[in-house]
Amino acid sequence: MIARLLRLFFAIAALFAILFPPLAAAAETLPAEVRFAYAGGPRVWVLGKIDGAFDKAFGVKVKWIPFNSGADVLTLFAAREIDIARFGSSPAAAGIARKLPIEVIGTPEIIATSERLIARQGIDSLKQLEGKTVAYPANSTAQYAFEVAVRLAGVDRGKIKGVALKPSEMVAAWKRKDIDAAYVWGPFSHQLEGDGGKEIFATRDLQKDGVLVFNNYVVRKEFGERYPDLVVKFLRVSQEKIDQYKKDPEGSSQLIARHLDIPLDTARDTLAGLEYPSLAEQLTPDFIGHDASKANSRIAKSYKDAAEFLARIGEVRKEEIPASYAPFLNTTYLQRAAKQ
Repeated sequence: MIARLLRLFFAIAALFAILFPPLAAAAETLPAEVRFAYAGGPRVWVLGKIDGAFDKAFGVKVKWIPFNSGADVLTLFAAREIDIARFGSSPAAAGIARKLPIEVIGTPEIIATSERLIARQGIDSLKQLEGKTVAYPANSTAQYAFEVAVRLAGVDRGKIKGVALKPSEMVAAWKRKDIDAAYVWGPFSHQLEGDGGKEIFATRDLQKDGVLVFNNYVVRKEFGERYPDLVVKFLRVSQEKIDQYKKDPEGSSQLIARHLDIPLDTARDTLAGLEYPSLAEQLTPDFIGHDASKANSRIAKSYKDAAEFLARIGEVRKEEIPASYAPFLNTTYLQRAAKQ
């Protein structure tokens, strides 16, 4: 009798699991919140912060955690205080070299003119930076672009005093005349230009020499493995916001400018200074590639080039650099998002 009752109980339990799997899965797989690392500047994904699109797609609240530079993001990942971040390619390359448990899941922004070298009047070329003081955010795409630019231009880097400052600190240092130039992104580049500065170099100028600098989406590996569906939803919403911006760049710029309380021209210029490959384009060898092609993709090579350059300037140890960055490019989320 007891055996028959037990068999009946297990049969009912199995039937319940078959009929109601979404309920059981939801109870087990949704975190209390999803934590985004957020630089606070004008970026297209901010549209998803404004209308709550990420929260709606996830079914849980998104917590936006601010940071100043890529170095801050690596610290946040190391402390397990964030789950997903949008930040620059060179600090991501450094983080992977330092064995942080992170993976690249997308490259939504190629940096063109959104990051620029702003100099004082009378400085018209990279060569004229010799004997001057130049500021940049530590371990950032701006620092990487600056270091590569002066090397390619044949400038004597030893004659330039480099100063690592947070973007807001650059503006204050500029006003005190402590620095002669700064490589940074908007809205800070616009503030320097508004105070007498002028652009003498932009990151897009490196592309003619085959150097690609970009912003990537990076996930904490443990989070991605535990909540893969949320990562796919994140990429889908991000693409929807890019589509929204491309359909109405002016209206999108206005929304972001109001939300961030910055001048419309600053938002418009910064957003237009990025190139936005689609999910499908990112899966080609010109960008990340897919499982079969990522080892020889342009993005994988760019990470390796960035890491080797960072080793030359002492930001990472050469022996830390992986033989290939392909194993750290998890394209499964991107492939699923593109199919949807």
